[in-house]
Amino acid sequence: MAGLYYDQFEIGQVFKHSTRRTVTEADNVWFSTATCNPAAIHIDEDYCRNHTEFGQRLVNSAFTLGLVVGLSVGDTTLGTTVGNLGFEEVRFPRPVFHGDTIWSETEVLDKRESKSRPNQGIVTFLHRGYNQKGELVATIKRPALMMKSAA
Repeated sequence: MAGLYYDQFEIGQVFKHSTRRTVTEADNVWFSTATCNPAAIHIDEDYCRNHTEFGQRLVNSAFTLGLVVGLSVGDTTLGTTVGNLGFEEVRFPRPVFHGDTIWSETEVLDKRESKSRPNQGIVTFLHRGYNQKGELVATIKRPALMMKSAA
């Protein structure tokens, strides 16, 4: 398994994920329509060009959230997570546009043993997403229930 087990995480540990992803127009339009989000700011180029301060469509923030967390999975939780316990303190300080290339890093903020599951523990991650210019585009705090390694 590529992911780490609960006991392999250390508070303060930072992962700089090597996988990057360029966001396409198709990603944004498909995601927005598949999730029934008809907001013009995501799907109407003419509206955005003529009626918004950005002059172009914004990538759906829920897509950005999923991408930033998804970029972390291979280095952190692939095959070792039981489940996400939530997404907390989600922030989008800058918009993402078609053609932006997103990369991310993850910091381990906290960890504790599960009170009800002796073979599992909770790790709290802080995911940070950046665009190709190094500008912060997203932060997501995420507690995850993780398996412990078999000892």
